[in-house]
Amino acid sequence: MNSTWTFTDDVDAFLDAAGASLAARPAENTLVLTVTASLRHNGPHAYGDAAPLLGWWRGADGEVAGTLVHTPPYPPLLGAVAPEAVAPLAAALPLTRINADRTTAEALAATWPGHRVDQEQRLYRLETLVPPSPTPSGRPRTATAADRELLTRWHLAFADQVGQPGMHAERTVDERTASGRLTLWEDDGVPVSMAGAAPQIAGTVRISAVYTPPEYRGRGYAAAVTARISRVAREAGAQEVLLFTDLANPTSNGVYQRIGYRAVSDRLLISVAEAR
Repeated sequence: MNSTWTFTDDVDAFLDAAGASLAARPAENTLVLTVTASLRHNGPHAYGDAAPLLGWWRGADGEVAGTLVHTPPYPPLLGAVAPEAVAPLAAALPLTRINADRTTAEALAATWPGHRVDQEQRLYRLETLVPPSPTPSGRPRTATAADRELLTRWHLAFADQVGQPGMHAERTVDERTASGRLTLWEDDGVPVSMAGAAPQIAGTVRISAVYTPPEYRGRGYAAAVTARISRVAREAGAQEVLLFTDLANPTSNGVYQRIGYRAVSDRLLISVAEAR
């Protein structure tokens, strides 16, 4: 059998082909799993006006050993990819940006005339949860629809902080509050920090959108709200609880390590130097 990439805009066809492969390695494929779940739930324009492009690679043994999901305006996103699938991908698609594990991203970028690293991310896995010490004042609560305006503003501020498009913040807030996947930390009745969680897929939950407004930072709220939502995910049956950080932010990396998260792998967002 020839080793080849196959592409489609049909998320069901993609998951029929690659779903089992993705679920077998849920930590490495966490982003592809959650993006395709959103496409299946919200339709092909869940992330933008352009149709998505989804691809999978089969090796000589016929098994899927590489996946790609592109939802403009976000860069193409790779799941776990076998090294021998990288060159065929570069030949099949005129890539100018990529979000992939460090080794794969660097291998792809080596085929470009020049490139720049736009962001370095680190994936963490929760081992033994360690409550923050000292515990900050205040208490957690599950966010509700009544918090929609505040949560939308905070999601937009978070997106701006991490350099991502801020589209669909309202939809994200609505989905997460409806399913109890947004937690607020309140101090003296005032919301001071938030953390969200993606849906549980293949036994895995990824924590995201951990945000504290600047005026409330440095008081331990982010650690407390992250510990709380991580505990809730574990109690709901998640076998693994994950989160990503920006390696350029040593403060957040330190916070998560202190409450029990341990590094798994790095991802790079890389683009061709001339591309904007």
